Amino acid sequence: MPDMSASVSLAMTHLVPLAKEVDENKVTPGVLGFIVFAAMALAVWGLMKSMSKHMGKVDFKESTTTDASGETAAATPATSEKTSPAKG
Repeated sequence: MPDMSASVSLAMTHLVPLAKEVDENKVTPGVLGFIVFAAMALAVWGLMKSMSKHMGKVDFKESTTTDASGETAAATPATSEKTSPAKG
């Protein structure tokens, strides 16, 4: 296997002069940065719209059940009751 330090040092000697030519005060994201940001913003907007539509379909009303004695009782949630309540 060849020594990688020689190729790394060779690459650095060619790339360092290119980096010094860039003016740090004039570097901007450019058109590509704007396009990527706009695409991400549209994706988030679409996801929020879809989530809002799906949340509108959810029925939050608690159903009642009839037990063996004929009394109506509220349905218990599907979560485990062994969990301790949060203390704050």
